[in-house]
Amino acid sequence: MLNAAERLFLTRGYGRTTIASVARAAKVSVETIYKGFSGKPGLVRAIWDKGLAGLGPVPAWQRSDEMASEEEDPRNVIRNWGVLTTEVAPRAAPILLLVRAAAATDPEMAALLKETDQERLVRMEQNARRLFGRAGLRDGLTIEEARDIMWAYSSPELYETLVLRRGWPLDRYGRFVAEGMIAALLP
Repeated sequence: MLNAAERLFLTRGYGRTTIASVARAAKVSVETIYKGFSGKPGLVRAIWDKGLAGLGPVPAWQRSDEMASEEEDPRNVIRNWGVLTTEVAPRAAPILLLVRAAAATDPEMAALLKETDQERLVRMEQNARRLFGRAGLRDGLTIEEARDIMWAYSSPELYETLVLRRGWPLDRYGRFVAEGMIAALLP
């Protein structure tokens, strides 16, 4: 269901994708979708969650936490985040861009945009605190400033600008994100 919904949302847009069209594409009943996701906002949220998980049996956020707790060098931590970005951004950023576009006219999508922005901000603050705990932040840089820098580098808009609009390959994008954060955050 999620694959069918994602395909339809990304090709038709949020407004023109109906639950009935998703049900037909997924070969399930409309009721099944409503029971599982409570409607279009729930479907979009589930697609975004799936994108954040990345590839493989262990979610990307969990692999990130494990790596950051084991790796001593803050530069290597950030470089590894850059690699994870190349895995997660192609799956999550298009959905967040869809949410942003739909938020202009749909209150439920506006609420979802606010929620996903806040979740990303909380995640970036956790990452900033982890770096700070290792005395890894540049002198004078607060946790809040580091959080905001990381939030900007993880934005769907940056992915849209460099990958979708400028055609950067993912590995170049991941290196840019990592090296930019290293330059902005570390001594």
